[in-house]
Amino acid sequence: MMANKYDAIIIGGGHNGLVAAGYLAKAGKRVLVLEKRYLVGGASVTEEIFPGFKFSVFSYVVSLFRPEIIRDLHLPQHGLTILPLESTLTPLPDGRFLYRGNDHWEALRNIAHFSQRDAETYDEYGRNMYFMAKAVKYILGILPPDPTSFKPGELLGLANLARHFLGLGEEKLYLLARLMTMSAADFVAQWFESEPLRATLAASGIIGTFMGPRSPGSAYVLLHHYMGEIDGAYRAWGFHKGGTGGLANVLARAAQVFGAEIKVDAGVKEVMVKNGRAIGVALENGDEYQADIVVSSLDPKHTFLHLVQPDQLPADLVESIQRFNIYGSSGKVNLALDGLPDLAGNPMQKLGHASARLMAGAVSISPHTHYLERAYDDAKYGAFSERPYIDIILPSMIDPEMAPPGKHVMSCFVQYAPYHLQGGWDDSKREAFGDAVVNTLAEFFPNIKELILHRQVLTPVDIERIAGLSQGNIFHGELSLSQLLFLRPAAGYAKYRTPIKGYWQCGSGTHPGGGIMGAPGRLAALEMLKNM
Repeated sequence: MMANKYDAIIIGGGHNGLVAAGYLAKAGKRVLVLEKRYLVGGASVTEEIFPGFKFSVFSYVVSLFRPEIIRDLHLPQHGLTILPLESTLTPLPDGRFLYRGNDHWEALRNIAHFSQRDAETYDEYGRNMYFMAKAVKYILGILPPDPTSFKPGELLGLANLARHFLGLGEEKLYLLARLMTMSAADFVAQWFESEPLRATLAASGIIGTFMGPRSPGSAYVLLHHYMGEIDGAYRAWGFHKGGTGGLANVLARAAQVFGAEIKVDAGVKEVMVKNGRAIGVALENGDEYQADIVVSSLDPKHTFLHLVQPDQLPADLVESIQRFNIYGSSGKVNLALDGLPDLAGNPMQKLGHASARLMAGAVSISPHTHYLERAYDDAKYGAFSERPYIDIILPSMIDPEMAPPGKHVMSCFVQYAPYHLQGGWDDSKREAFGDAVVNTLAEFFPNIKELILHRQVLTPVDIERIAGLSQGNIFHGELSLSQLLFLRPAAGYAKYRTPIKGYWQCGSGTHPGGGIMGAPGRLAALEMLKNM
């Protein structure tokens, strides 16, 4: 056997690539993972940007990761440790705040401070969203059937899909139809009247996508995020010990134990194709590796437009991928803090030691739906949001090893920061964006500026440059109805194959989409094994 010959080569050491490598290696295949950066993880990495302060630089929470992958790859044996994020805090500039923690009755009392009606409706909303998440979870484990095909397997898949959803019953089917088509703001407004609760729930519909809370289709993105599951508990969000890079390292160890080989600092220049078949890859340093199959875990733009020549693909596929919407809309600001910030109105002093728990979960800067929509207005016209929506966690409150004793790290996921900024991004605009985020934080945490020791500001251009995500899009493509199921990433190519024999795709730009889910990597690997 040639030293550089493998059964499968995986391009990209992100979580989907590592999941695919684990399944293929477990099946006895000789697998090589090639990662461009010095560490695995893709957008799921932990780095010590400043001495003593460790950041989940890009992605920051774990929720959607599939439990079947945890079981199949024996991840707990390799150090899988997901720490629960058990609360959401929505602070207001006037010192009030909405806190929903793991004490259900306390959460209802806190909601009732803003609206008694909302407190009475909250459980009903939760039950319905739980049911919807459980119902839609079905599509996370299947190949997307193609309604344009009349092949027996496709017809059977369509029949099974129809049977599943028709089994929901008329009322739940109507609810699902609304979720798939409505805006997040309108959907949530059907249930609640108080703005801090409305806005915080609707904000899940805009994370990582170039839509506002009132954009039709954003309710599905809300549902997508609601499909989180940890140990069987839906809507459970978590933080992996050591950051999201800790999860990537667990996946890498599992794949290596099964026999996979991983090379870092190994950027792939192109996929080598001979007589319509992928035969291996050529690296940026000139090295070449051969394989029976080549698998791209990169986004569709890279997979089809950069790694292979367009003339090796059908013209209609090239046009579809060129039109595939990957809008950069998000930035990230990571802060190293000298202590725990105070909320406006000094509730910390009023609550004493119990106040620390307020900061041990997610913090959502979403005081009003109008606030979120105005942030989107800035982005629509090519500007970053002056008062953005910010999804915050303080990892050091959950895992003290993320920062030196008494210090903290703050992760700020920011909407909106358009990739196509008017006039383009440069160093001065990056700093201005960082200033806008910090100034917004100061409205809710008055002492935040005094606590900042270091800050890292990442625009979509930076995320694209460092992590290799086109336009910095965390989902590898918008989660819109026109880009789901058999249309992701293009009609006729949603089953992880490409027109080039032996060339496969397994990234988040394939079904069922983005997030630290692992489902695309798993489903792609299972499909490859059927054909190997």
